[in-house]
Amino acid sequence: MNVVLTAELVGLEKIINSDPVAITFFIGYMAMFASAIFFLVERGSVDGKWKTSLLVSALITGIAAVHYYYMRDFYLETGQSPTAFRYVDWTLTVPLMCVEFYLLTKPFGAKGSTLFKLILASLIMLVTGFIGETSGIENNVMWGILSTLGYLYIVYEVFAGDVAKLAKTSQSPALSNAMFLLKIFITLGWSIYPIGYMVLPGNLLSGAFEVSSIDLFYNLADAINKIGFGLVIYSVAIAETAKNRKAVAA
Repeated sequence: MNVVLTAELVGLEKIINSDPVAITFFIGYMAMFASAIFFLVERGSVDGKWKTSLLVSALITGIAAVHYYYMRDFYLETGQSPTAFRYVDWTLTVPLMCVEFYLLTKPFGAKGSTLFKLILASLIMLVTGFIGETSGIENNVMWGILSTLGYLYIVYEVFAGDVAKLAKTSQSPALSNAMFLLKIFITLGWSIYPIGYMVLPGNLLSGAFEVSSIDLFYNLADAINKIGFGLVIYSVAIAETAKNRKAVAA
């Protein structure tokens, strides 16, 4: 009990002393946890076909909240980046975000093959990225290129692949607006991850900024991307539910 209390007091002291990385771990944990509760509660406000989408949004933010709790403690105790914890989190949540793309377009005709390709690309991106970060300086460029190929395939699907084609033919303004926002998340929000990878020692952007700052950027990007992703899905679910209920009432 005393050990746990001491660790909590040390963590609180770091946060009070304005350690920006510690603050973002704490904010990320609280924001993800609150978002998970919000998405679970709001499942009751949408039609049945959208309930799974909001459940997945709750799972994404809930899983992230648990990992951020442990990543915060790891950082406060060691002062080091919680790389393994972070990749475990991403390996669970990024494929779920790909599932969200599928669920978003499923009411408009998405096929299981699209989901398989998105999940496979995300796993390639994450597994090769983890190998690159942990296998030594001499290998991280090669593994980084392989990881980026997985990321670029997801970008392709959203801009020109099956997901993009379904969004264009859906005749749904809500889905079109959501896809516009998700494209921004994928290209701008997700870009922080390969950029963070490339500033590692021996990589293409090595020395661009301090490696110790990567967690600060990762934490902010994670909160914006995961919560924002869920809010976009929520906006489509609410809009489509309202449209269907209005049509039934008429």
